[in-house]
Amino acid sequence: MLGLGLLGGAAAGEWINHEPGTPQLTAAEQSARTFGLSRGLWHSTPVNTFFPATLHSAAAGPGGAARTWTRVGVAPAGNCADAFDPLLAKVLAPAGCVRLLRATYTDATSSSVTTVGLLVTSTDAAGMRKLSARWSSQHLDSRADLIPRSVAFAGTPAAGFGDKQRASWTVGIATDLPVIVYAVSGFADGRAVPVPQPVSAATAKGATTAPGQSGLGNDALALANSLDTRARAAAESLTVTPSGAPR
Repeated sequence: MLGLGLLGGAAAGEWINHEPGTPQLTAAEQSARTFGLSRGLWHSTPVNTFFPATLHSAAAGPGGAARTWTRVGVAPAGNCADAFDPLLAKVLAPAGCVRLLRATYTDATSSSVTTVGLLVTSTDAAGMRKLSARWSSQHLDSRADLIPRSVAFAGTPAAGFGDKQRASWTVGIATDLPVIVYAVSGFADGRAVPVPQPVSAATAKGATTAPGQSGLGNDALALANSLDTRARAAAESLTVTPSGAPR
């Protein structure tokens, strides 16, 4: 489960602290301001902030093992055309697509590859809550016909990372920000995976499937959570800009 909690930390109805002489905002007003400003984070934040050249976790691998990933490529920022399988595109369509950012990583042994994506939506907070509720109530997170597409990069370990190579995935729909974060992983040798697994199954204790035993579920979950954390930090930085405008 991605860390999609509320920003701000104030209870509903409390006042948000500001510098002397600036208007005070209620928690609800601050939340609405954060949501609106966050739609501009894709052009206000350096690409390396979202997708660092190297990422490391001391305990993200199977059994709490250390894991290191290296970025092999960043896709040009664009719209969502052809970025998702038709059915997933249809499910996500109500959220709209302001911009889609994607990058692909490989692990330290170059045996696995993972594409992570940040979709900035055009809908309002109510629209995000509605999409999130549908995603959860209909258990869409476990459907193998709703896996995000990977991004391959020629001349890298991800050169053969296509639709048939997708092995494990996760999709997180925020309700307090206009963003959807996802990740999809596979084997770097280009082998097809007949039965992909969502991270909830691939990271379950005792998983015996190829995605589970190889740590592909762990890769997808860790990289998605890492991107989610950085996107939230970027969104929060926009809300504290003195001018109140995206930087």
